[in-house]
Amino acid sequence: MTGQQTINIKGTLMEVDKPLVMAILNITGDSFYDGGHYNNVDQALYRAEDCIKKGAKILDVGGASSRPGAKEVSVDEELSRVLPVVQAISSKLPNAVISIDTYRAQVAREAINAGAHIVNDISAGEDDVDMIAAVADLGVPYIAMHKQGKSQNMQDNPTYTNVVDVVVTYFRGRLEVYQKAGIKDVILDPGFGFGKSVEHNYSLLNQLGVFRSLFPNPLLVGVSRKSMINRVLGTKPEEALNGTTALHAMALMNGAQILRVHDVEEAVQVVQLYEALSGTS
Repeated sequence: MTGQQTINIKGTLMEVDKPLVMAILNITGDSFYDGGHYNNVDQALYRAEDCIKKGAKILDVGGASSRPGAKEVSVDEELSRVLPVVQAISSKLPNAVISIDTYRAQVAREAINAGAHIVNDISAGEDDVDMIAAVADLGVPYIAMHKQGKSQNMQDNPTYTNVVDVVVTYFRGRLEVYQKAGIKDVILDPGFGFGKSVEHNYSLLNQLGVFRSLFPNPLLVGVSRKSMINRVLGTKPEEALNGTTALHAMALMNGAQILRVHDVEEAVQVVQLYEALSGTS
């Protein structure tokens, strides 16, 4: 199946036929790796400028941690965290492509109106009944992720008969919903670490090609410094860069098109080496 080659960013076509890097910009105090690092606008803007300089093509701004066991924050708190940052990036870096990482329709609407370009929803539109209509109305690309359960309990005992089959079936159903709503550009994220065991995560990573063969949609992979690395290697998140780099290479070779990362320079280097290997540079 021929994959989608572009996504529409407010009238400008962004090419996704070659792998690209999305930089994580968490405006939170409790994210599992970088919580508290970018809690004011100046810190966040410095991070954004550095990520763009190092080769990130998308900045993913989030104001509510979704790590396992994370406490839910109010809509007002999430807005107060992300809107000033989105506005600052949009003003200072007008060519930057900004994704808003939220499952809430109100946050999505206000962030897009403040200058963001993409909605990245860990719930694929299931945690807020207004999200699908909001994205359709906004006319922006939508990243839909699969997860099992809520952040507070999703890792308690994730169970699947066949994780790849379940996620494939889930995406088929969600894509029908998006098509009926009029959402045109959808990026799929299998949801590594979101209601999956280590074994489930590696089954998905090993079979990314199944998603590429069945769906034309761009495929996003977020494995950066996650427990699927640390539980195998006995490392902590701050020690997991080498493992992350290895999995990024495997993800690209298996069909990933967007890498969502903490470490931009290293991920961009992986993309460059992958393109040299595959003859697409």
